[in-house]
Amino acid sequence: MDNKNLKQLVIWGLGFVLLLTLFNSVKTVPLETEIPYSEFRSRLREGAIIQVRMRPDLISGDYRDAKGATQHFRTLPLPDPKLIEDLEAHKVSNFQGERDRSGMYAFALNLGGILLFFFLWWFFVIRQVQVGGKQAMSFGRSKAKIVDDKKKKTTFADVAGCEESKEELREVVDFLKTPDKYQKLGGKMPRGVLLFGPPGTGKTLLARAVAGEAGVPFFSASASEFVEMFVGVGASRVRDLFDQAKKAAPSVIFIDELDAVGRARFAGIGGGHDEREQTLNQLLIELDGFEQNQGIILIAATNRPDVIDTALLRPGRFDRQINVPVPDCKGREAILKVHALIVKMAPDVDLAVVARRTPGFAGADLANVINEGALLAARKNKEVVELADLEEAIERVMAGPQKRSSIMSDREKKIVSYHECGHTLVAKMLPGTDPVHKVSILSRGFALGYTLQLPLEDKYLTSRVDITNRLAILLGGRAAEELAFNEITTGAADDLSKATAYATRMVTEFGMSDVVGPLSLKKPDQEMFMGRDLNKGGAFSERTMQLVDEEVKRLVTEAQTKARGILAANKKALDQLAQSLFDREVLSGDDVDSILATARA
Repeated sequence: MDNKNLKQLVIWGLGFVLLLTLFNSVKTVPLETEIPYSEFRSRLREGAIIQVRMRPDLISGDYRDAKGATQHFRTLPLPDPKLIEDLEAHKVSNFQGERDRSGMYAFALNLGGILLFFFLWWFFVIRQVQVGGKQAMSFGRSKAKIVDDKKKKTTFADVAGCEESKEELREVVDFLKTPDKYQKLGGKMPRGVLLFGPPGTGKTLLARAVAGEAGVPFFSASASEFVEMFVGVGASRVRDLFDQAKKAAPSVIFIDELDAVGRARFAGIGGGHDEREQTLNQLLIELDGFEQNQGIILIAATNRPDVIDTALLRPGRFDRQINVPVPDCKGREAILKVHALIVKMAPDVDLAVVARRTPGFAGADLANVINEGALLAARKNKEVVELADLEEAIERVMAGPQKRSSIMSDREKKIVSYHECGHTLVAKMLPGTDPVHKVSILSRGFALGYTLQLPLEDKYLTSRVDITNRLAILLGGRAAEELAFNEITTGAADDLSKATAYATRMVTEFGMSDVVGPLSLKKPDQEMFMGRDLNKGGAFSERTMQLVDEEVKRLVTEAQTKARGILAANKKALDQLAQSLFDREVLSGDDVDSILATARA
């Protein structure tokens, strides 16, 4: 138990003992029965009075009742100058006077009790809530965390796969280190830097690297921390955050997930004066208001730059907007090397091979691959992580864990074999498609089987031929089922969904339909304003929508016809490939090439 917890335990223990003592003292106070003065005089004459305590406004004491038990009494006094003589005459063993508790004495006593109550309330309730980190009485204070200089700093050496983004941020770091070099030429420090890109590409890591490289105070906060149920709290926390940063200037403020408070205003959600919009207005003022925040750079990260308010994105607020994209093959290899430093790798593991087999993976995905590979190797009691472990990790990240307990019947296994071999054969027969790396009928995730194609290099442009070939490959599984069993199953549901989505984008976004023409019919990604945009339909007519539907159907049908024709012309190869997959359950790309070469012979 640490000292802090021990101290709190001692305080609560002392408080409990004090309350218990007060309770016992109150409990042991004798209860006095109020009697008339005449009854007091009568009992005095009878000799039943034992003890008397007198003061100007009260007489109290003890007497014996008819049964001999001692009772406590109190009575209001009357003018009786012979009372002392009567007490002596009736042999009262103990009578004495008491101080007058009226007036200032009683007032001071009552005031002390009140003050004691509030002190105990503050000490045991309010103080403990604040010490516990709740800060119940400070709603408007910022919850930003200050990076501790004693901890290991993140630098640009810890960030890989986004060299262009790092180059843009190095200039910001240089400005924080040597501002005079730019100011003597009239240059001004950029007020804001917006990092945007897909999830997991390293935006937060880049922001930490800026603070680590510059060696300045770094305030980190999440945008959702500003918004509370109380109106005005968010704006107050923004002001407090910038006030803290001003005192520590030059400094860096990092706000993660900016779209939580930076969405476009007047979206009709909560009106024009809701808490989120007040927070955004305060952020706009702090970035570029009448008061200039010298020496403060705001770095924000978001996955949705398209929904950020345009007032935030203008020059003077977020001067730099840096894209942090998904890394290419070279960048993936660099990221893998960074994460592999803490993992025991086999000497023959080539991370360049792993990088080529992970197209489209972000930095977080690659870190997960390395971690999953280490876990798989540990599960098998290996001393080092091998390439086979990393390949298994890639498949786990892409398709989910393998379901070894899922047992299919021979007929279903045969159908799945033909389905996957349909994808494989069409992919092998069409020119310019990505090579088949692996085919499996071992269930993973929601898929009963899968065909894994990996590109030889990163692609940034896709032609119409590439997309139509992709449609034929997707529909090759359904065509193989129909060709082999003269029946179709639900196994092609995901393939049909993807094929329809591809064809729809060809027609509505890419302008790849001769019938519809070079038009972009995609609806803009923006929030709807209630009452203003609800009655607005699409930007095109019903006739155009009908043409789109007809073109999507035509593209999908032509792709299915192409796939069926390829499989029918290579029925022997399909049968041999499906039988091999049925027997072995997993085929590599080399195995597929060998089987197809034998079938053609």
